[in-house]
Amino acid sequence: MTHAIEVHAFKKSYRLGLEHLMRVHHAVQGIDFTVPVGSVYGFIGPNGAGKTTTIKSLVGLLRPSSGSIRIWGGDPSDAAVRRRLGFMPEQPYFYDHLSGEELLRYFGHLSGLGGAALEQAIERACELCRIRKDWLRRRMRTYSKGMGQRLGLAQAILHKPELLILDEPMSGLDPIGRRDVKHILRTLHDEGATIFYSSHVLSDVEELCSHAAMIVAGTVRVEGPLERILAAAADGRQEHLEDILAREVGEGARDE
Repeated sequence: MTHAIEVHAFKKSYRLGLEHLMRVHHAVQGIDFTVPVGSVYGFIGPNGAGKTTTIKSLVGLLRPSSGSIRIWGGDPSDAAVRRRLGFMPEQPYFYDHLSGEELLRYFGHLSGLGGAALEQAIERACELCRIRKDWLRRRMRTYSKGMGQRLGLAQAILHKPELLILDEPMSGLDPIGRRDVKHILRTLHDEGATIFYSSHVLSDVEELCSHAAMIVAGTVRVEGPLERILAAAADGRQEHLEDILAREVGEGARDE
């Protein structure tokens, strides 16, 4: 198999409720993209573009209104498919009465780990995510934003997933936290994981990713190998993602 993720003509619409006279909102409007096995794939776009809706659909939390999504050739809701992926939402919410250690054990058991294998997985994930042992004994209600992000990433990688899907993994982190997350992603990629993540920090995408898709107003405007995207300027010079995004957002506004 050459693609970990295949998205074809994917659409997702919502009814906004009685206060909006049940108006239909088209969050994603028929997008296509593929994520090659072994790639680090950046999913970028402005707020409200449809990134989180797409990611929730990739992991089976939402169903497409039309079109198809295939993960490892299967349906995202299939248990066999889910065992092969790790997921971290943009704002991970965990039961705050649990300690960090209790949370990791809980997710480890859900992933089929136990005994010595679970202990080794927790130790490895905490070492990679730079989670100190004294954090693990604390209740999660005492965690800072950065500590919660690190624990969210640790639970996503406990079972060494083949595909890692992350929604804004560096959101709210200080420069040291961002540096550490980038190191984690590089390490996991070097170990063979395919990584798909959304980000607003376009310089990080340029630094880390081999492929990218840019979504604006529910449609994919640019997609493919990052080297090709950045070399697409009409005069042959290399562009930056920030310039391309600004142009695409401006064209989208004119189209409306």
